[in-house]
Amino acid sequence: MTLNLLIMVVALPYFMGQVNRAARCAQMGIVLQTAGWISLLLSSTFPRGGVGDHLLSTLAMACVSSGMVFNAFAFELWCGRKASARAPAIIALVMTVGYGIGFSSYAFRTGWANGLLALQIATVVFMLCRRPQVPVGRWRWLLVISLLIQMVVLAWRGVLGAFYTAEFPNFYTPHLLNQVFALSSNAMMVLSMMAILLAHRDEAARELEMLATLDGLTGALNRRAWLLQSGIDLASSVRYQQPLGVLLLDLDYFKQINDTHGHAVGDRALQLFVKGLRAVSRAGDVFCRYGGEEFCVLLNCADFAAVMSYDERMRQWLAQHSANELGFALSYSGGLAMRLHDGDTIDAMLERADVALYQAKSEGRGRTLASSLPPGT
Repeated sequence: MTLNLLIMVVALPYFMGQVNRAARCAQMGIVLQTAGWISLLLSSTFPRGGVGDHLLSTLAMACVSSGMVFNAFAFELWCGRKASARAPAIIALVMTVGYGIGFSSYAFRTGWANGLLALQIATVVFMLCRRPQVPVGRWRWLLVISLLIQMVVLAWRGVLGAFYTAEFPNFYTPHLLNQVFALSSNAMMVLSMMAILLAHRDEAARELEMLATLDGLTGALNRRAWLLQSGIDLASSVRYQQPLGVLLLDLDYFKQINDTHGHAVGDRALQLFVKGLRAVSRAGDVFCRYGGEEFCVLLNCADFAAVMSYDERMRQWLAQHSANELGFALSYSGGLAMRLHDGDTIDAMLERADVALYQAKSEGRGRTLASSLPPGT
Protein backbone atom coordinates (compact mmCIF):
# COMPACT_ATOMS: atom_id res chain seq x y z
CA MET A 1 0.00 0.00 0.00
CA THR A 2 2.88 2.34 0.76
CA LEU A 3 4.41 1.51 -2.61
CA ASN A 4 1.09 2.34 -4.30
CA LEU A 5 1.01 5.67 -2.47
CA LEU A 6 4.55 6.46 -3.60
CA ILE A 7 3.53 5.73 -7.20
CA MET A 8 0.56 8.08 -6.78
CA VAL A 9 2.81 10.81 -5.40
CA VAL A 10 4.86 10.65 -8.60
CA ALA A 11 2.03 9.94 -11.04
CA LEU A 12 -0.49 12.61 -9.99
CA PRO A 13 1.73 15.65 -10.69
CA TYR A 14 2.86 14.05 -13.96
CA PHE A 15 -0.63 13.42 -15.29
CA MET A 16 -2.18 16.61 -13.91
CA GLY A 17 0.56 18.93 -15.17
CA GLN A 18 0.31 22.57 -14.10
CA VAL A 19 -2.55 22.74 -11.62
CA ASN A 20 -4.51 25.16 -9.48
CA ARG A 21 -5.13 25.25 -5.76
CA ALA A 22 -7.61 22.34 -5.57
CA ALA A 23 -5.32 19.90 -7.35
CA ARG A 24 -2.33 21.07 -5.29
CA CYS A 25 -4.31 20.35 -2.11
CA ALA A 26 -5.16 16.85 -3.40
CA GLN A 27 -1.51 16.23 -4.25
CA MET A 28 -0.41 17.45 -0.82
CA GLY A 29 -2.98 15.15 0.78
CA ILE A 30 -1.46 12.14 -1.00
CA VAL A 31 2.08 13.24 -0.05
CA LEU A 32 1.14 13.52 3.63
CA GLN A 33 -0.64 10.17 3.68
CA THR A 34 2.38 8.56 2.02
CA ALA A 35 4.67 10.14 4.62
CA GLY A 36 2.35 8.80 7.31
CA TRP A 37 2.52 5.22 6.10
CA ILE A 38 6.30 5.39 5.65
CA SER A 39 6.60 6.67 9.23
CA LEU A 40 4.37 3.85 10.45
CA LEU A 41 6.53 1.26 8.70
CA LEU A 42 9.72 2.82 10.07
CA SER A 43 8.30 2.83 13.60
CA SER A 44 8.20 -0.98 13.50
CA THR A 45 12.00 -1.05 13.17
CA PHE A 46 12.37 0.43 16.67
CA PRO A 47 11.77 -1.38 19.98
CA ARG A 48 8.04 -1.56 20.61
CA GLY A 49 6.93 1.23 22.94
CA GLY A 50 10.31 2.98 22.77
CA VAL A 51 10.99 6.62 21.97
CA GLY A 52 11.55 5.97 18.26
CA ASP A 53 8.32 3.98 17.99
CA HIS A 54 6.47 6.68 19.94
CA LEU A 55 7.69 9.61 17.84
CA LEU A 56 7.33 7.93 14.43
CA SER A 57 3.91 6.47 15.23
CA THR A 58 2.65 9.87 16.39
CA LEU A 59 4.13 11.50 13.29
CA ALA A 60 2.37 8.87 11.17
CA MET A 61 -1.00 9.69 12.69
CA ALA A 62 -0.38 13.41 12.22
CA CYS A 63 0.50 12.94 8.55
CA VAL A 64 -2.39 10.60 7.73
CA SER A 65 -4.99 12.83 9.39
CA SER A 66 -3.47 16.02 7.93
CA GLY A 67 -3.56 14.40 4.49
CA MET A 68 -7.30 13.92 4.90
CA VAL A 69 -7.65 17.62 5.77
CA PHE A 70 -5.92 18.64 2.54
CA ASN A 71 -8.11 16.23 0.61
CA ALA A 72 -11.15 17.86 2.20
CA PHE A 73 -9.87 21.26 1.05
CA ALA A 74 -9.57 19.91 -2.50
CA PHE A 75 -13.04 18.37 -2.48
CA GLU A 76 -14.62 21.61 -1.25
CA LEU A 77 -12.90 23.62 -3.98
CA TRP A 78 -13.90 21.10 -6.65
CA CYS A 79 -17.51 21.42 -5.45
CA GLY A 80 -17.35 25.18 -5.95
CA ARG A 81 -17.14 26.12 -2.27
CA LYS A 82 -14.48 27.90 -0.22
CA ALA A 83 -11.59 25.79 1.04
CA SER A 84 -12.90 25.21 4.53
CA ALA A 85 -12.40 22.00 6.51
CA ARG A 86 -12.62 23.11 10.12
CA ALA A 87 -14.10 19.88 11.52
CA PRO A 88 -11.56 17.53 9.86
CA ALA A 89 -8.72 19.86 10.94
CA ILE A 90 -9.88 19.94 14.58
CA ILE A 91 -10.24 16.16 14.64
CA ALA A 92 -6.74 15.78 13.16
CA LEU A 93 -5.25 17.98 15.89
CA VAL A 94 -7.16 16.33 18.74
CA MET A 95 -6.37 12.84 17.46
CA THR A 96 -2.63 13.51 17.11
CA VAL A 97 -2.28 15.12 20.54
CA GLY A 98 -4.33 12.41 22.26
CA TYR A 99 -2.44 9.66 20.47
CA GLY A 100 0.89 11.09 21.56
CA ILE A 101 -0.21 11.48 25.19
CA GLY A 102 -1.84 8.06 25.46
CA PHE A 103 0.68 6.14 23.42
CA SER A 104 1.73 3.89 26.30
CA SER A 105 -1.69 2.20 26.26
CA TYR A 106 -2.09 0.11 23.12
CA ALA A 107 -5.83 -0.30 23.63
CA PHE A 108 -6.30 3.45 24.04
CA ARG A 109 -4.16 4.58 21.12
CA THR A 110 -5.66 1.99 18.74
CA GLY A 111 -9.23 2.84 19.63
CA TRP A 112 -8.51 6.57 19.76
CA ALA A 113 -6.68 6.81 16.42
CA ASN A 114 -8.95 4.55 14.40
CA GLY A 115 -12.12 5.95 15.95
CA LEU A 116 -11.20 9.57 15.30
CA LEU A 117 -9.93 8.81 11.79
CA ALA A 118 -13.31 7.20 11.09
CA LEU A 119 -15.03 10.30 12.49
CA GLN A 120 -12.81 12.53 10.37
CA ILE A 121 -13.76 10.57 7.26
CA ALA A 122 -17.44 10.88 8.24
CA THR A 123 -17.12 14.69 8.26
CA VAL A 124 -15.51 14.60 4.79
CA VAL A 125 -18.30 12.35 3.49
CA PHE A 126 -20.84 14.82 4.87
CA MET A 127 -19.06 17.64 3.02
CA LEU A 128 -19.12 15.65 -0.21
CA CYS A 129 -22.84 14.89 0.16
CA ARG A 130 -23.73 18.56 0.41
CA ARG A 131 -25.10 20.06 -2.77
CA PRO A 132 -22.18 21.37 -4.88
CA GLN A 133 -22.15 24.95 -6.12
CA VAL A 134 -20.96 23.95 -9.59
CA PRO A 135 -21.85 21.01 -11.85
CA VAL A 136 -19.72 18.00 -10.88
CA GLY A 137 -19.47 14.48 -12.26
CA ARG A 138 -19.85 11.09 -10.64
CA TRP A 139 -16.42 11.29 -9.04
CA ARG A 140 -18.10 12.69 -5.94
CA TRP A 141 -20.07 9.50 -5.33
CA LEU A 142 -17.05 7.37 -6.16
CA LEU A 143 -15.23 9.15 -3.34
CA VAL A 144 -18.20 8.81 -0.98
CA ILE A 145 -18.31 5.03 -1.53
CA SER A 146 -14.54 4.71 -1.07
CA LEU A 147 -14.51 6.79 2.08
CA LEU A 148 -17.52 5.04 3.62
CA ILE A 149 -15.82 1.65 3.23
CA GLN A 150 -12.63 3.02 4.81
CA MET A 151 -14.68 4.58 7.62
CA VAL A 152 -16.42 1.29 8.47
CA VAL A 153 -13.15 -0.67 8.45
CA LEU A 154 -11.38 1.92 10.64
CA ALA A 155 -14.26 2.00 13.13
CA TRP A 156 -14.15 -1.82 13.25
CA ARG A 157 -10.40 -1.74 13.92
CA GLY A 158 -10.89 0.86 16.64
CA VAL A 159 -13.46 -1.28 18.47
CA LEU A 160 -11.35 -4.44 18.26
CA GLY A 161 -8.17 -2.67 19.33
CA ALA A 162 -9.82 -0.90 22.27
CA PHE A 163 -12.09 -3.62 23.64
CA TYR A 164 -10.82 -6.91 22.22
CA THR A 165 -7.10 -6.30 22.44
CA ALA A 166 -6.21 -9.98 22.92
CA GLU A 167 -7.66 -10.79 19.49
CA PHE A 168 -6.00 -7.77 17.89
CA PRO A 169 -2.65 -7.25 19.66
CA ASN A 170 -0.81 -5.39 16.87
CA PHE A 171 -1.03 -3.99 13.39
CA TYR A 172 0.47 -7.07 11.74
CA THR A 173 -1.76 -9.64 13.43
CA PRO A 174 -3.09 -12.13 10.82
CA HIS A 175 -6.64 -11.18 11.71
CA LEU A 176 -9.51 -11.13 9.23
CA LEU A 177 -9.95 -7.41 9.87
CA ASN A 178 -6.33 -6.64 8.97
CA GLN A 179 -6.76 -8.60 5.76
CA VAL A 180 -9.97 -6.71 4.95
CA PHE A 181 -8.24 -3.44 5.81
CA ALA A 182 -5.27 -4.18 3.54
CA LEU A 183 -7.41 -5.27 0.60
CA SER A 184 -9.98 -2.49 0.93
CA SER A 185 -7.33 0.19 1.42
CA ASN A 186 -5.50 -0.82 -1.74
CA ALA A 187 -8.73 -0.97 -3.73
CA MET A 188 -9.99 2.31 -2.33
CA MET A 189 -6.66 3.95 -3.10
CA VAL A 190 -7.07 3.15 -6.78
CA LEU A 191 -10.68 4.39 -6.76
CA SER A 192 -9.66 7.57 -4.95
CA MET A 193 -6.96 8.30 -7.51
CA MET A 194 -9.50 7.80 -10.30
CA ALA A 195 -11.91 10.17 -8.53
CA ILE A 196 -9.22 12.84 -8.09
CA LEU A 197 -8.28 12.65 -11.77
CA LEU A 198 -11.96 12.85 -12.79
CA ALA A 199 -12.52 15.83 -10.50
CA HIS A 200 -9.50 17.56 -12.00
CA ARG A 201 -10.82 16.84 -15.50
CA ASP A 202 -14.23 18.31 -14.59
CA GLU A 203 -12.58 21.45 -13.29
CA ALA A 204 -10.46 21.79 -16.43
CA ALA A 205 -13.61 21.45 -18.55
CA ARG A 206 -15.34 24.18 -16.53
CA GLU A 207 -12.36 26.47 -16.95
CA LEU A 208 -12.35 25.90 -20.71
CA GLU A 209 -16.07 26.65 -20.84
CA MET A 210 -15.48 29.83 -18.84
CA LEU A 211 -12.70 30.90 -21.18
CA ALA A 212 -15.08 30.36 -24.09
CA THR A 213 -17.74 32.64 -22.60
CA LEU A 214 -15.82 35.35 -20.71
CA ASP A 215 -13.64 38.22 -21.81
CA GLY A 216 -10.14 37.50 -20.56
CA LEU A 217 -9.32 41.05 -19.47
CA THR A 218 -12.50 42.21 -17.74
CA GLY A 219 -14.27 38.99 -16.78
CA ALA A 220 -17.46 40.19 -18.50
CA LEU A 221 -19.28 37.96 -20.94
CA ASN A 222 -17.87 38.01 -24.44
CA ARG A 223 -20.00 38.97 -27.46
CA ARG A 224 -20.84 35.39 -28.45
CA ALA A 225 -22.08 34.40 -25.00
CA TRP A 226 -24.04 37.65 -24.63
CA LEU A 227 -25.78 37.21 -27.97
CA LEU A 228 -26.74 33.67 -27.04
CA GLN A 229 -28.18 34.72 -23.67
CA SER A 230 -29.85 37.79 -25.18
CA GLY A 231 -31.69 35.64 -27.70
CA ILE A 232 -33.06 33.52 -24.86
CA ASP A 233 -34.10 36.60 -22.86
CA LEU A 234 -35.74 38.20 -25.89
CA ALA A 235 -37.87 35.10 -26.47
CA SER A 236 -38.90 35.18 -22.81
CA SER A 237 -39.74 38.89 -23.10
CA VAL A 238 -42.02 38.21 -26.06
CA ARG A 239 -43.67 35.22 -24.40
CA TYR A 240 -44.52 37.05 -21.18
CA GLN A 241 -45.00 40.45 -22.83
CA GLN A 242 -42.36 42.11 -20.68
CA PRO A 243 -40.40 45.21 -21.79
CA LEU A 244 -36.76 44.80 -22.69
CA GLY A 245 -34.03 47.31 -23.48
CA VAL A 246 -30.51 47.28 -24.88
CA LEU A 247 -27.78 49.77 -24.02
CA LEU A 248 -24.72 50.07 -26.26
CA LEU A 249 -21.99 51.92 -24.33
CA ASP A 250 -18.68 53.28 -25.62
CA LEU A 251 -15.93 54.74 -23.42
CA ASP A 252 -15.19 58.35 -24.39
CA TYR A 253 -11.75 59.20 -25.80
CA PHE A 254 -10.37 55.74 -25.04
CA LYS A 255 -7.58 56.06 -27.60
CA GLN A 256 -6.41 59.22 -25.87
CA ILE A 257 -6.40 57.37 -22.55
CA ASN A 258 -4.10 54.72 -24.02
CA ASP A 259 -1.88 57.30 -25.73
CA THR A 260 -1.62 59.58 -22.69
CA HIS A 261 -1.57 57.14 -19.77
CA GLY A 262 -0.46 53.90 -21.39
CA HIS A 263 -2.22 50.68 -22.26
CA ALA A 264 -1.97 49.35 -18.70
CA VAL A 265 -4.11 52.25 -17.48
CA GLY A 266 -6.45 51.68 -20.42
CA ASP A 267 -6.87 48.08 -19.29
CA ARG A 268 -7.61 49.26 -15.75
CA ALA A 269 -10.22 51.65 -17.14
CA LEU A 270 -11.97 48.77 -18.91
CA GLN A 271 -11.85 46.66 -15.76
CA LEU A 272 -13.20 49.53 -13.67
CA PHE A 273 -16.04 50.04 -16.11
CA VAL A 274 -17.05 46.38 -15.79
CA LYS A 275 -16.81 46.67 -12.02
CA GLY A 276 -19.29 49.54 -12.26
CA LEU A 277 -21.63 47.52 -14.47
CA ARG A 278 -21.64 44.77 -11.87
CA ALA A 279 -22.34 47.26 -9.10
CA VAL A 280 -25.39 48.86 -10.73
CA SER A 281 -26.88 45.81 -12.48
CA ARG A 282 -29.92 44.02 -11.16
CA ALA A 283 -30.42 40.27 -11.12
CA GLY A 284 -31.30 39.40 -14.69
CA ASP A 285 -29.36 42.22 -16.35
CA VAL A 286 -26.79 40.79 -18.78
CA PHE A 287 -23.75 42.74 -19.96
CA CYS A 288 -20.73 41.98 -22.10
CA ARG A 289 -17.62 43.47 -23.60
CA TYR A 290 -18.92 43.84 -27.14
CA GLY A 291 -15.54 44.72 -28.61
CA GLY A 292 -12.65 47.06 -27.79
CA GLU A 293 -14.06 49.77 -25.52
CA GLU A 294 -17.71 48.98 -26.37
CA PHE A 295 -20.05 47.26 -23.94
CA CYS A 296 -23.62 45.99 -24.25
CA VAL A 297 -26.22 45.70 -21.53
CA LEU A 298 -29.51 43.82 -21.89
CA LEU A 299 -32.07 44.89 -19.29
CA ASN A 300 -34.87 42.41 -18.71
CA CYS A 301 -38.30 43.55 -17.53
CA ALA A 302 -37.15 47.17 -17.85
CA ASP A 303 -39.15 49.93 -19.50
CA PHE A 304 -37.63 53.11 -20.91
CA ALA A 305 -37.57 54.84 -17.51
CA ALA A 306 -35.86 51.84 -15.88
CA VAL A 307 -33.20 51.73 -18.59
CA MET A 308 -32.50 55.45 -18.22
CA SER A 309 -32.34 55.00 -14.44
CA TYR A 310 -29.73 52.28 -14.97
CA ASP A 311 -27.75 54.66 -17.17
CA GLU A 312 -27.91 57.36 -14.51
CA ARG A 313 -26.72 54.97 -11.77
CA MET A 314 -23.79 53.96 -13.93
CA ARG A 315 -22.76 57.56 -14.56
CA GLN A 316 -22.98 58.38 -10.87
CA TRP A 317 -20.90 55.31 -9.98
CA LEU A 318 -18.17 56.30 -12.43
CA ALA A 319 -18.18 59.88 -11.13
CA GLN A 320 -17.62 58.55 -7.59
CA HIS A 321 -14.91 56.02 -8.37
CA SER A 322 -13.03 56.71 -11.60
CA ALA A 323 -11.03 59.79 -10.52
CA ASN A 324 -9.82 58.09 -7.33
CA GLU A 325 -8.88 54.81 -8.97
CA LEU A 326 -7.60 56.04 -12.33
CA GLY A 327 -6.53 59.62 -11.67
CA PHE A 328 -8.99 61.03 -14.20
CA ALA A 329 -12.75 61.02 -14.82
CA LEU A 330 -14.04 58.22 -17.00
CA SER A 331 -17.17 58.79 -19.06
CA TYR A 332 -19.03 57.10 -21.86
CA SER A 333 -21.54 57.66 -24.63
CA GLY A 334 -24.57 55.44 -24.96
CA GLY A 335 -27.25 54.36 -27.37
CA LEU A 336 -30.53 52.89 -26.16
CA ALA A 337 -32.99 50.68 -28.01
CA MET A 338 -36.22 49.19 -26.66
CA ARG A 339 -38.04 46.14 -27.99
CA LEU A 340 -40.64 47.61 -30.37
CA HIS A 341 -42.80 44.60 -31.24
CA ASP A 342 -42.93 40.80 -30.98
CA GLY A 343 -41.01 40.35 -34.22
CA ASP A 344 -38.10 42.53 -33.08
CA THR A 345 -34.65 40.93 -32.95
CA ILE A 346 -31.47 41.51 -30.98
CA ASP A 347 -29.61 42.40 -34.18
CA ALA A 348 -32.24 45.02 -35.06
CA MET A 349 -32.12 46.47 -31.55
CA LEU A 350 -28.33 46.65 -31.70
CA GLU A 351 -28.50 48.46 -35.02
CA ARG A 352 -30.86 51.06 -33.58
CA ALA A 353 -28.74 51.40 -30.44
CA ASP A 354 -25.65 51.87 -32.61
CA VAL A 355 -27.33 54.69 -34.55
CA ALA A 356 -28.29 56.37 -31.27
CA LEU A 357 -24.74 55.90 -29.94
CA TYR A 358 -23.26 57.52 -33.05
CA GLN A 359 -25.60 60.45 -32.57
CA ALA A 360 -24.60 60.78 -28.89
CA LYS A 361 -20.93 60.86 -29.84
CA SER A 362 -21.54 63.42 -32.59
CA GLU A 363 -23.37 65.68 -30.13
CA GLY A 364 -20.42 65.90 -27.75
CA ARG A 365 -20.22 62.50 -25.98
CA GLY A 366 -20.88 61.91 -22.30
CA ARG A 367 -24.59 61.27 -22.88
CA THR A 368 -27.04 58.50 -23.73
CA LEU A 369 -29.59 58.90 -26.50
CA ALA A 370 -32.50 56.67 -27.43
CA SER A 371 -33.56 55.31 -30.78
CA SER A 372 -37.22 54.84 -31.67
CA LEU A 373 -39.32 54.13 -28.58
CA PRO A 374 -42.24 51.74 -28.17
CA PRO A 375 -45.70 53.23 -28.76
CA GLY A 376 -47.03 55.04 -25.68
CA THR A 377 -43.59 55.71 -24.18
